[in-house]
Amino acid sequence: MSITFYKYQGTGNDFVMIDNREGTFPKSVDLITRICERKFGVGSDGLICIDRHEELDFTMDFYNPDGSQSFCGNGSRCAVAFAHFLGIIQNKTRFEAIDGPHTGIIDQDQVQIHMGDVDQIEVGDNYYFLNTGSPHYVSEESDVLELDMVAHGKSIRYNDRFKTEGTNVNAFEVLENGVRMRTYERGVENETLSCGTGVTAVALTAMHQGLFSDSVAVSTRGGELMVKAKQTASGFSHIWLCGPAKQVFKGSIEL
Repeated sequence: MSITFYKYQGTGNDFVMIDNREGTFPKSVDLITRICERKFGVGSDGLICIDRHEELDFTMDFYNPDGSQSFCGNGSRCAVAFAHFLGIIQNKTRFEAIDGPHTGIIDQDQVQIHMGDVDQIEVGDNYYFLNTGSPHYVSEESDVLELDMVAHGKSIRYNDRFKTEGTNVNAFEVLENGVRMRTYERGVENETLSCGTGVTAVALTAMHQGLFSDSVAVSTRGGELMVKAKQTASGFSHIWLCGPAKQVFKGSIEL
């Protein structure tokens, strides 16, 4: 059996996209990990199926390369772009993800995703911990470009607190007009060029620190994103993740 797939990337975060509205793709962990494997498969930071939804435009069913599931910000933006390409939506959509419904807007080459509210931010000793659809550990570092991000990420992701459930690990530094950051992603178990929920977590952390008011430009190794939000008594609401999402190529794979 051969199945058609598309490859999308959002600031270097790349995803295998499958139109699964007919339900023909067998969602086995072994198959998903094989497809996402960069040496013997297609290679990606995750796999996304576009499934039918009874009430909303579609369901975004996202899988990490190890077969686990979570919400994915950049994956959601790519899913919106893919749904537009498939003719499912026009320039605005309401779709289902693992954490509930989301709104997406396409504005020329930019795709914006409305993220869930963040009601709690844990402030620790030189770190912040918050959930932006996925859990994120955030710390400010003096020079993130020189940081051994994989070693730093593993030391936190596999410590006594996080080793069972896991966490994503982010490091950032403040620039003149925004922040620069890097992310170690659980499920990928490596550094990625960008992470939408991580970008959101870092931006909200910078706002929480009073460094920015209602928007933050975020520079990742894969490109530039923008986060907009409104601060509340306990956290943030009206959170939007904005940036490019592009189709890279189309292919087919034997299952």
